[in-house]
Amino acid sequence: MPPQHPMTRGLTLLFAVACGLAVGNLYWAQPLLDFIARDLHASTSVAGWLVTATQIGYAAGILLVVPLGDVLQRRRLVPVMLLCSAVALVACASAPSFPLLLVATTLLGTTTVAGQILVPLAGDLADEEHRGRVVGTVVSGLLTGILASRTISGLVAEIAGWRTIFAAAAVAAVVLAVLLHRAIPALPPKDAVPYRRLLASVAQVVRRERAVRWTLAMGATTMAVFTLFWTSLTFLLSGPPFHYSVAVIGLFGLAGLAGAVAAQRAGRLHDRGLSLPATGAAAALALVSFGVASLAGHSAALVVVAVVLLDIAVQGLNLLNQSRLFAVTSQARSRVNTAFVTCNFLGGAVGSATASLLWSAGGWNAVTLAGAGLSTVTLLVWAVGRRGALRPAPVPRPVPAGTA
Repeated sequence: MPPQHPMTRGLTLLFAVACGLAVGNLYWAQPLLDFIARDLHASTSVAGWLVTATQIGYAAGILLVVPLGDVLQRRRLVPVMLLCSAVALVACASAPSFPLLLVATTLLGTTTVAGQILVPLAGDLADEEHRGRVVGTVVSGLLTGILASRTISGLVAEIAGWRTIFAAAAVAAVVLAVLLHRAIPALPPKDAVPYRRLLASVAQVVRRERAVRWTLAMGATTMAVFTLFWTSLTFLLSGPPFHYSVAVIGLFGLAGLAGAVAAQRAGRLHDRGLSLPATGAAAALALVSFGVASLAGHSAALVVVAVVLLDIAVQGLNLLNQSRLFAVTSQARSRVNTAFVTCNFLGGAVGSATASLLWSAGGWNAVTLAGAGLSTVTLLVWAVGRRGALRPAPVPRPVPAGTA
């Protein structure tokens, strides 16, 4: 049965833009670590914890807030979370010391969940035949925000200081809150579920569905690879032999925009029933990208090639994983998405924390070796899971709101 409020092209575009601008909050600081460390009198390795704290906060926000999308009107929930993130952004912009900035970025991560409420909403509003394409377009906006945020952040910081980007993002969040409140359709009321039972039902759907468990494992290792690479890349490009400014470091994010295009194509592959082989190809490509990265310690050109290959692989993997999960249930997509993104960003927190340790211990060589190892784990998970655990359900299963 087609959705009552189908996703028009205009609404799909607005969702994509909103997701990109919202999730960019998680990455404003990433190319500025050296810049912020000097300004607030912290070491570069300690500054790397800003990324880790944001990822941990984001995972907590996904776990505690996103499930509410299955029981509350998202027309209200999304604007409220955007306004909360605006408050956290103001706190980041005005933080007088590194410890207070660390607290503010943790709160920012916790409140920056609007994009992950919008993605399952897009899945709800899209018809079955085009769900992969619609979700792929919305997710490509989210991925564009992840990558473009680094470029924008570096350019703004070079011109007006690192605090300005957080202040500007706060204004953008308020504008988005108003636009989305007007654009999101008022959907029929959902069943009332006690909050504790709602959170417990996230674990229930994971325990019941083997396909979900394997997909979560693959997603977590994929995100660990992604943040390991990008956090370490900031250290590589800001030091010898490159000595690039924050503005130039931010420009490397543009090379990763190929990943956003890959996400759109991956959505179409899912709609054509090619999700599993495409997932294996993407996992293999991630491993190849670290082979290129291992040779890029003194070559900016090879760095760009590694960025393009890794982002195509990671973003394609994420979209394919997410689309398969949305096929498992039509009643609990926010909760399935909660499990997926929570595991992803816990993996991301491990990756960014490991990046700082590996960089101190062995520099770029240690980072690329670890990245290749994690990519191999992802490929092995796919190889084992494709025998049955990752096979998508042919017909979406209705799941009662109170039990997931």
